[in-house]
Amino acid sequence: MSAADADSEAASAAPRATAVLFGHTEAEGALLEAYRSGRLPHAWLIGGPPGIGKATLVYRMARYVLAHPDPAAPAVQAATSLAIPDEHPVSRRVAAQGHPNLLVLERTVGDTGKLRTRIAVDDVRKTVDFFGQTAGEGGWRIAIVDSVDELNAQSANALLKVLEEPPPRALLLLISHAQGRVLPTIRSRCRMLTLRPLSAEDVAHAAAVATGRAADVAELIEAAGLAEGSVGRALTLLEGQALALRKRVIDLLAGLPNLDPRALHALGDALGGTEPATLAIFVDTINAWLSTLLSHVPSEPGRMARIAEAWNKINGAARDAHEYNLERKPLVFNVFGWLAEATRG
Repeated sequence: MSAADADSEAASAAPRATAVLFGHTEAEGALLEAYRSGRLPHAWLIGGPPGIGKATLVYRMARYVLAHPDPAAPAVQAATSLAIPDEHPVSRRVAAQGHPNLLVLERTVGDTGKLRTRIAVDDVRKTVDFFGQTAGEGGWRIAIVDSVDELNAQSANALLKVLEEPPPRALLLLISHAQGRVLPTIRSRCRMLTLRPLSAEDVAHAAAVATGRAADVAELIEAAGLAEGSVGRALTLLEGQALALRKRVIDLLAGLPNLDPRALHALGDALGGTEPATLAIFVDTINAWLSTLLSHVPSEPGRMARIAEAWNKINGAARDAHEYNLERKPLVFNVFGWLAEATRG
């Protein structure tokens, strides 16, 4: 299971309705400066790790342009951020997914009633009609793609046609969790803007706002410290029993190579039926422990090879468990079995 999947599913505050942005002052300034220069690139590829605020920044930019359609206006020239008040009509319409000049492309529910794994090509083709219409309320038409990583070959080609021949006053904001994997033909037609992971302090502040748990200082600090700069991951840790689950995994790791079957059964039960994001916490905890172990292992090729082999088996099994919705308990026993073998001797 990828961290992108986990963090996207963990996010509880919809970026379209989130007014506050923590960190990324430099990136926000770059977007604002490009806009008021009057030479705004028609397409931006906003990249960076999952859960760090890319979509929040993209929606801030969209709201700002829709609310201030004239880049030469005195208010725009004097602005210091892309902030738009919650009560502004544009903010309300964007939050309600009802602004006629904003099109959002994301995965939709298919005929089976389940969320598609990719953005459908028919949805991407809507951009042709969307940008072909006459825009009201200032003339800007904006499309957000969240995320470009979820395009298949057909939908990527459909988007490319729009990028190649953009109409005037069109703005495309593409989000990517892995810019390097985006088609070169798409990257070459976009202005690249890469966001860095947030500081632990910014993660804690953002998580406090998103959850309304500002009083839970100790838990916020602990989650922020483990989140690797991702608000989405911090929110996952703060949901339910994620922090307690992580501690349970760490306790079992500390006992290796000895195994406690009863504790493994309990861990398997705790993971059973949980959200994919919780499985990601389990895998991330294991991977972090293995990474630390490798950094302290003496230069013993045999032992390092065993640890590397366990790493590959664990992450492969976790991906299969996520993709095929397999039982969690066998995964837990397999993982700790491989770890016990790798750490003996």
